[in-house]
Amino acid sequence: MPAENSPTDRRAPKLLDQIRERCRVLNFSPRTEGAYLEWITRYILFHNKKHPETMGGPEIGEFLTYLANERKLSASTQNQAYSALFFLYQDVLHVELPQLDYLRAKQPQRLPVVLSVEEMRTVLDRMTGRERLMAELLYGTGMRLLEVCRLRVNDVDFTCSQILVRDARGERDRIVPLPKVMDARLRIVLTERKILHVKDLADGFGCVELPYGVAATPDAVREPGWQYLFASSRLSADPHSETGGKTRHHIHENNLQKAVKKAVDAAGMTKQVSCHTFRHCFATHLLEAGYDIRTVQQLLGHEDISTTMLYMQVIARGEGGVQSPLDRL
Repeated sequence: MPAENSPTDRRAPKLLDQIRERCRVLNFSPRTEGAYLEWITRYILFHNKKHPETMGGPEIGEFLTYLANERKLSASTQNQAYSALFFLYQDVLHVELPQLDYLRAKQPQRLPVVLSVEEMRTVLDRMTGRERLMAELLYGTGMRLLEVCRLRVNDVDFTCSQILVRDARGERDRIVPLPKVMDARLRIVLTERKILHVKDLADGFGCVELPYGVAATPDAVREPGWQYLFASSRLSADPHSETGGKTRHHIHENNLQKAVKKAVDAAGMTKQVSCHTFRHCFATHLLEAGYDIRTVQQLLGHEDISTTMLYMQVIARGEGGVQSPLDRL
């Protein structure tokens, strides 16, 4: 182990600062930045605090193999670790990596958990207030959990009955339908949000971090349209805000996750239901209603249609699928 105040220890903080700076130049989300910093730190500690510049392909392969073989981590988690290290060498250290040789974790082929329409109604009926509204958006639009939490006032278009999903996975915007049954309640939320924003401005706050790619004018950070629709109940420091000070961030996703779990437990369901299950139900129920798979692919924002095809397997195994020969006896 290197002695205290060794060159390696003196360089480590500088390296982490370089990683943070590069993440922010590339507009990585705070979540991605944090995950990358964690994986890079674990990689360095795994190799006894050696500086990454002194390591390369063999050390990366050894670390990734350890994650799959010893830690038994999933394929998606191992891929995240690989992405973090690839980013470190390619974008921060500017080192070209060779072909890596490592044990890859197996990617399980699991079908998504889907609720019936009646089961979905049962869960929603056990939710109230803002959390119910957000849960209905999950099911009614197919948005992901964080996509709902990060909605801006400008993103809801009542005239065209649609919602703009910004900076979705793969940094691709998309349009999803605004359920008509939610129109009146969303308008109430919008009015309440504007009142809260006026109060924040009067108190000397009211700034918000703008979406990536938005042409910022001096007053854009205070405009009501860029505020988060589902705002946090408290002000907080935003490290990515150019204005500094406190801002009102969006509601934390844990609030909705806990509300969904409580509703599922109250309904007495044994299925493993999460917020993402609502997105699965959106896709499956659209396909059951006769919408074509390309339309569903676009609404979900899937780059590869094979991902969307998984829902066809769910339909094939449901009540409207193949009839068992036992049922004909």
